[in-house]
Amino acid sequence: MKGKAIFSQPARILLALLAGLALGGLSAASGGAWVESAADIAEPIGRLWLNALQMTIVPLVVSLLVVGIAEGAEAARASRIAGRSFALMVVLLWFSAILAAFLVPLLLQLFPVPAASAEALRSALATAGPVETVPTFADFMRSIIPTNPVAAAASDSILPLVVFATIFAFALTRIAAEGRERLISFFRATAETMIVIVNWVLWLGPIGVFALAFVVGARAGGSAFGALLHYIAIVSSVGIVILALAYPLAVFGAGLPLGRFARAVAPAQAVGFSTQSSLATLPQMLRSSERLGVPVAASGVTLPLAVALFRATGPGMNLAAALYIAHWFGMSLSPTLIFMGVVVAAITTFSAISLPGQVSFVLNIAPVALVMGVPIEPLALLIAVETIPDLFRTVGNVTMDVAVTATAARRSGFVAEEAISEEDLQQDLQQDLA
Repeated sequence: MKGKAIFSQPARILLALLAGLALGGLSAASGGAWVESAADIAEPIGRLWLNALQMTIVPLVVSLLVVGIAEGAEAARASRIAGRSFALMVVLLWFSAILAAFLVPLLLQLFPVPAASAEALRSALATAGPVETVPTFADFMRSIIPTNPVAAAASDSILPLVVFATIFAFALTRIAAEGRERLISFFRATAETMIVIVNWVLWLGPIGVFALAFVVGARAGGSAFGALLHYIAIVSSVGIVILALAYPLAVFGAGLPLGRFARAVAPAQAVGFSTQSSLATLPQMLRSSERLGVPVAASGVTLPLAVALFRATGPGMNLAAALYIAHWFGMSLSPTLIFMGVVVAAITTFSAISLPGQVSFVLNIAPVALVMGVPIEPLALLIAVETIPDLFRTVGNVTMDVAVTATAARRSGFVAEEAISEEDLQQDLQQDLA
């Protein structure tokens, strides 16, 4: 009988990060001439691990986009409530990305990363650099439609590849069912194969993260800790804002009293916080919707669709991470580059279907960074501290899922069932939160 692992995979990667930074910092403090030689040996080890993650990005993005959009569009065509829900989800995903495009630069202007930390990290990751060519708006318009999707994939041209995959997925819904199912099965199998490879790479994550963290610790010292804490605060703030916006959506979109919505959704938030999984929270979200008087005929369609396709915090927090890395490297991103990041962040969220948090982190942030010319090497460090922002991702997603469900039900003409009384609601909440 196999024994259970003492630490989860995220915990092992986090411990590797802390150990690498601490050992690197102590080594640098010793002042030995061997430290830089050790960093030169560790750096390619970490880089190999990061390259192994990066090689899965293109096939994963394309495969999961095709499957997610094709199945979502098909479901939207099947019923009015699904169609309205899908449309509202798409609008909110774009809003999430646009919000981050304005909010993150403002936060970084008000609360910039300490200059010493930023400079130390830039020196530590000297081999990582932004692209030198900054596209103009005309370049952006010319690049939207790829002349050769295969060439776009080979050159990591993310935006045209994403556009092609999106068009392909919607076109797939218009062909005969037999051919559609064959292609969806092919792309689903491709995605599942890539996820197996990613899991293998993540199993080696502690080695890769330790190697890169040692390099950063040796070259940046204790400044790296402050920068990582600053990153957690900035990116988590975006998730908190999106979470907070679910409440006015419920009030104005679904016509629910603010206090009642807050009390009804609290147990789902608690489950989401403890499990960090929207899928595991689905039963509790169904109960929250029932407390609000949402008919099962509506919640039974919208909530599973939301769990499969809708990550309200995803575009905003993914773009926030890429913008933060750009801030680390002192990059001045043009409005065109930021807009390209918004487009990719909004669309690639559909490729996060039922993936572990660490897989989603790399899969969704790397394309956003690549399209804006932002170096992706820091992702190897940030993945180790993703556990904390992921708490706000999950709670924000769960809260928005329930708000969207109630709004879509009302806008689709579903007659609300009689909501339980305040006294029964309080008793029900006490039982769930016990």
